[in-house]
Amino acid sequence: MSSKRKSFSHLDAAGGARMVDVGAKPDSRRTAIAEGRLTCAPATIRLLRAQALPKGDVLTVAQIAGIQAAKSTSALIPLCHPLALTSVDVTFKVQRDSIGVRATVRTTGQTGVEMEALTAVAVAALALYDMCKAVDKGMTIGGVRVVKKTKAST
Repeated sequence: MSSKRKSFSHLDAAGGARMVDVGAKPDSRRTAIAEGRLTCAPATIRLLRAQALPKGDVLTVAQIAGIQAAKSTSALIPLCHPLALTSVDVTFKVQRDSIGVRATVRTTGQTGVEMEALTAVAVAALALYDMCKAVDKGMTIGGVRVVKKTKAST
């Protein structure tokens, strides 16, 4: 093994965790888009469309949960910077046996918003699960990933 040690941005010289110092980086307009999916029974989707699920307006609750989650990312993920988000948009694509979740998050700052977009998708999907679990015990959450990120000078 080489004596030259690979450097990781979130580790200090002794190998301990640290938050990366982004203070010298210029502000940039940053956007991240993440997606994921809740797979469920077609009967669950029929109940959702009819607004007949026991817990009420599933999509609105999940949308608010995703927005709140994006705003709380630094409290959930230890080495994330707290960011002043300028926009969080959580949308859904209801299909025959699934609900696609998409989050678009924006900020102007020194670091990206991928973690905020991923957190929004994951928590929105968890809220969907919670709202539907009374009628569907076989649901799964998957495919949570960043699909796009951009950075533009301000």
